[in-house]
Amino acid sequence: MSSAPGYQAPTVTVSSSLPGRGVSDAVLLVAVVAGEDGPTVAEDQTHLGADAATAIESALSALNATGGEGQLHRLVIAGLPVASVLTVGLGEPRDDSAPWASDTVRRAAGAAARSLDKVGTVVAALAALDLEACVEGLILGAYRFTDFRSDKTAPKDKGLTKIVALAADTKAATKAQVQRAVDIASSVATARDFVNTPPSHLYPAEFAKQAQALGQAVGLTVEVLDDKALTKGGYGGIIGVGKGSSRPPRLVRLAHSGGGRRAKKVALVGKGITFDTGGISIKPAANMHHMTSDMGGAAAVVATVVLAAKQKLPIDVIAYVPMAENMPSATAQRPGDVLTQYGGTTVEVLNTDAEGRLVLADAIVRACEDDPDYLIETSTLTGAQTVALGARTPGVMGSEDFRDRVAELSQAVGENGWAMPLPEELKDDLKSQVADLANVSSSRYAGMLVAGVYLREFVAEGVEWAHIDIAAPAYNTGGPWGYTPKGGTGVPTRTMFAVLEDIAANG
Repeated sequence: MSSAPGYQAPTVTVSSSLPGRGVSDAVLLVAVVAGEDGPTVAEDQTHLGADAATAIESALSALNATGGEGQLHRLVIAGLPVASVLTVGLGEPRDDSAPWASDTVRRAAGAAARSLDKVGTVVAALAALDLEACVEGLILGAYRFTDFRSDKTAPKDKGLTKIVALAADTKAATKAQVQRAVDIASSVATARDFVNTPPSHLYPAEFAKQAQALGQAVGLTVEVLDDKALTKGGYGGIIGVGKGSSRPPRLVRLAHSGGGRRAKKVALVGKGITFDTGGISIKPAANMHHMTSDMGGAAAVVATVVLAAKQKLPIDVIAYVPMAENMPSATAQRPGDVLTQYGGTTVEVLNTDAEGRLVLADAIVRACEDDPDYLIETSTLTGAQTVALGARTPGVMGSEDFRDRVAELSQAVGENGWAMPLPEELKDDLKSQVADLANVSSSRYAGMLVAGVYLREFVAEGVEWAHIDIAAPAYNTGGPWGYTPKGGTGVPTRTMFAVLEDIAANG
């Protein structure tokens, strides 16, 4: 089975035994466990046979391997119908009842895939430990973005093209598990592609065009508002942020109708600043090129609503994606300008680099007009997220119960969102002398929380709401690790989809 049109994931097949033919040039992926006497082949990988497992353990012992998490060794083992064996360490088991967290398996598969970029086929004994996590990790670890490389630097090989997952059986339910994993990983890869596409080629109109094409391909209802419609409709935040650019803003609405009259309705909102110079409050030149990722929230929202349609979730999901480019020019908004958000709230723009909350506020008010039960919005909102939580941990703010639910699910899928408070006293920091609100506080403290307090002002009463700040987690500026590459990560696509699945199952 393969992915839907768009990102082309490796083809995945399931086998209940080690193939005897057709994989002679493949690599066999085997998980090993750290122990006092050296690494041992992880249990449940019974497809290997006792003799092969013993040979693998002996070879690792000779290399002084430990089986530590992520440790890789390439071996040649006689008698196996593959070119070589790749072992990946899982570390020490957590406990007997649940020895391996899904994300441990996912990270192991990702690390293995990154080391196999010149191997076409992998036979994954690791899949016996957690089929979906293994498939997801292999696809995400094998991800490449080469759209802008010429023949001079483009890889000559095709990378990982086929995965044979070894599982206990090949029943329809197992195949459905695999297809779900392929769909999830492919959607994350789509979000990564959007983030990695340079702003010269992904500006608001083009982003809207591509989102529309993806949505229509899976049967979503799509509406695109251009700058004239936005002006007429009173979307002052989106228009204000986009005023300085020669490339006008857009607002895209994508709707999945998966339930009946009593189905839960979830709104998704994602910040789509296709490039952020900071506007008149211009950013420092150093690392400004990382602002190609400032539409990471929008990328994840588009990928998530498309995934909801692919998986036919029995709920209604409506996504609002404001898209703009924040540039300095003679027409740009100035510090001290006042704009009117959609819905009538006036805002004094004290800092034009706090633009994300302005476009999000418009989209939040519009989304609430659809009377959702839940609202999830996400963005590369504040540098303060990085200061507070580091490069890999999103901050989750919002209605307390729903915030905690989102954070818990985020941790379960390995994206590790962390619940953060919204102290009432911070609202006083957003008082303006001339308008209803100021868009920033004069204090240097609690920047992420202040932004969350600002957004809360636009959420309709009675709507359960969560914001996921992914300022750093959306874009990995360091080296690759696990299944996470350098560049766009696709966070928080898997978190939002997990929340949608949970709402579909539990309300």
